[in-house]
Amino acid sequence: MQQLSGQDAMFLHAEIDGLPQHIGGVSIYDQSRAPGGKVRFKQILAMLESRLHLSPIFRRKLAFVPYGLGRPYWVEDPDFDLEYHVRHIALPKPGDWRQLCILAARLHSVPLRRDKPMWEMYVIEGLNNIENYPDGCFAVLLKVHHCAMDGATGTQFMNIIHDLTPETKDPGKPPPWIVERPSRARMLAQAYVDAWKKPGQVVDILKQAGPAFMRIRQGKKEQHFRNLEDKQRTRFQGKISRHRVVDARHFDFEEVRAIKNTQPGTTINDVMLTIVGGGLRKYLAAKDELPDKSLVTGCPIDVRTPEERAAGGNMVGFMNVALRSEIENPVERMAAVHDEAVSAKAYAEALGPRFAVDLTDVMPGNVLSLAVRTSAATGLSEAGVIFNTIVTNVPGAPFQLYLCGAALIDSLSLGPLLPNVGLFHIVYSAVQNKKGSIVLSFTACRDMLPDPALYADCLQASFEELRDAALGKKTAGKKPARRKKAPAKKAAAKKATAKKKVPRRKAAAKTR
Repeated sequence: MQQLSGQDAMFLHAEIDGLPQHIGGVSIYDQSRAPGGKVRFKQILAMLESRLHLSPIFRRKLAFVPYGLGRPYWVEDPDFDLEYHVRHIALPKPGDWRQLCILAARLHSVPLRRDKPMWEMYVIEGLNNIENYPDGCFAVLLKVHHCAMDGATGTQFMNIIHDLTPETKDPGKPPPWIVERPSRARMLAQAYVDAWKKPGQVVDILKQAGPAFMRIRQGKKEQHFRNLEDKQRTRFQGKISRHRVVDARHFDFEEVRAIKNTQPGTTINDVMLTIVGGGLRKYLAAKDELPDKSLVTGCPIDVRTPEERAAGGNMVGFMNVALRSEIENPVERMAAVHDEAVSAKAYAEALGPRFAVDLTDVMPGNVLSLAVRTSAATGLSEAGVIFNTIVTNVPGAPFQLYLCGAALIDSLSLGPLLPNVGLFHIVYSAVQNKKGSIVLSFTACRDMLPDPALYADCLQASFEELRDAALGKKTAGKKPARRKKAPAKKAAAKKATAKKKVPRRKAAAKTR
């Protein structure tokens, strides 16, 4: 038995009807590179079964303390059934990128059951109509509850189910699987002990808060921090529905790095925040809703020490960064975003990067749950806006990965929404299809963002404007890799007119 940390339990308490708190993503594979050119569902099941012992996430479920008197525990599920968690489905016709996004959004909107290990995997076939995908590709959609892992531990989890070569390696004989039955008496006894520890933990938090307050006060006096208290309300603040939309845009890593290098001190994350700020500017301007002042994003940060890298669960701090969406010039916006990021990092350091983690260890779960339910049911007022969106940076593997011999060639990340924050971005950098790429994915409330294709186009246009302005020349824009394939019966006509420019169909502006 292992008790959840305060921050792990926080994601359970934050989960209410319409706000599931799991993370995940869609990975696309080219099975033509696998031995025999084919990957069967039973091969994926066999591979997973051979690696169940490599991560506790696979077979453990939650055991709740009676009467909610303490944080839940992870215990081994004696009735674990792999085939319940791994499902085999097909993409609805016509099997294009839009249909994949619709299916991913629908699956992602369904919460995970709490009486079973909190993960699901869907093997999706039928990706027959997506340009730049080889024939026979399949996708894998993975959902894991946030109480089990964050973005950093998620990368480690993905490495477990992948190989570095097309050959699927045998992880070796697993150790004996020991199932320990949760004891109600033991959990109640531990809750009693924890209750006696609370006053001392509160005193420790107060000891941290005093020096932190002085550091923040001194930093403001010396103008190391910028005031982000006057935050604007947008369409992404309010009551969130049960329905989701997702989409993504892909950027070449070398181009993003070239943009970064045009301004000393700028980071890859600064560039991506600039792109998000520009995309939001374009989208809200098209709706005639662009605020005069800058939008603000929340940015999760990993606060693990080197010794804690192997630890599971969540260890996440937070910082707020102004996206400077009021600045039209993309190069000027990038410079301003870099300054804002430096200010936000200084504020986080002054507060203490682990302050939020320690605070959740002493915060009663029922108080947090009540606050979340109130916020979700009513939507917060303008004075209660904490940030307009979330942008998290998740580094992937810097080398090519394979699943049962199939090469990973593309991805789409999925994130959770929070009360009053109906738009979540994930920046995922990795080697895919033997090439460095950065995927900017977003998950949103469908009522707040009814036209995800339009917002995805705004992000693409924001990147192209920044690239052209920063690099000082007009470079050949990359076509979005989401066009519909030409029907087979028109293949001959297309070949005959290969030299003519074929107009690109506009993406559907609204999901079903």
